[in-house]
Amino acid sequence: MERVLVAMSGGVDSSVAAWMVREQGYQPVGLFMRTGTSQPEGRGNERKKGCCSAADAADARRVADMLDIPFHAIDFEAEFTRIIDYFADEYLRGRTPNPCVVCNNWLKFGQLMAFADGIGARHVVTGHYARIDRGVDGTARLRRGLDPGKDQSYVLHGLKRAVLDRVLFPLGDLPKDSVREKARDLGLPVSDKPDSVEICFVPDQDHVGLVRRLRPGESVPGRLVTPDGEVVGTHDGLERFTIGQRKGLGLGGGKPRYVLGMVPATGDVVVGDKAEMATSGLRAGGFNWLIDAPPEGIRCLAQIRYRHQPVSALARCVGQTGEIEVLFDTPQGGVAPGQAVVLYEGDRVLGGGWIESALLAE
Repeated sequence: MERVLVAMSGGVDSSVAAWMVREQGYQPVGLFMRTGTSQPEGRGNERKKGCCSAADAADARRVADMLDIPFHAIDFEAEFTRIIDYFADEYLRGRTPNPCVVCNNWLKFGQLMAFADGIGARHVVTGHYARIDRGVDGTARLRRGLDPGKDQSYVLHGLKRAVLDRVLFPLGDLPKDSVREKARDLGLPVSDKPDSVEICFVPDQDHVGLVRRLRPGESVPGRLVTPDGEVVGTHDGLERFTIGQRKGLGLGGGKPRYVLGMVPATGDVVVGDKAEMATSGLRAGGFNWLIDAPPEGIRCLAQIRYRHQPVSALARCVGQTGEIEVLFDTPQGGVAPGQAVVLYEGDRVLGGGWIESALLAE
């Protein structure tokens, strides 16, 4: 039997994925990654374990015991600290971080591959809702999961092609309801466990409080200004805002205003009408192509945040260091530096990168 490493989070998805690969004739080995921290106290200080520790580890171990597969739990808190630091620093720079993408790129698949190598496993298995197929030349291709409400291909765009070649996503062809039903049929103790819908290290959803505990005294206060320079209010920190935000601006009644941009050097937050958010495109850096980079540009569908409906666009390389320019067929709002733009051809992921700036609508 071929040995495979299964990332087991203690949730229903990874548990069913472990069962599926076992049924397919693989020899699964479970690995729980202790990464969660719920109450960071400050830079360099001791942090308490949170959502990805004792309870979830116990659930993962119980499932592994039921499936009669080997199981390991390894502490990656030191590595995970880097992701939490990135999260805080991006907000202080006036950007909107995407820690799930970063966790996949920096930690999960990198560390999983290293552990897989150590136990002689070629493939890594996860419970992500995405699919991999192969072209006529055998190249692995990343595609959307068939369940549109659960598709996670957006957060996987940063996987390198060499990594993609070694990953198995057993749930990609399944709807979430059938995964839960299978877990119930198998009698798995996590069959009705709720999905995680929050950032794992911000369980109380108070990201502002987290940033301020991690970076005391580093908030950048400033003014709320219109595009014409009119001062309409003040604020106590850039970490309170993201592009496209409407609520929580502290401007009282009157017409709705939205965050259009931020200027970290001055602390200014630019606010205006919804129509003023429209942009003709964006520039992105650190682009990871999952196809050969098209020298003349490529027509595609561009997705600019996790729940964004992809739109028709033209993407083209504009630099020598992984920079691209995306021009939308129809102007879009909410283009937030720090978020990812992911390009698709149908349901196939062509690649993705980090939004650096929006282009002004013509």
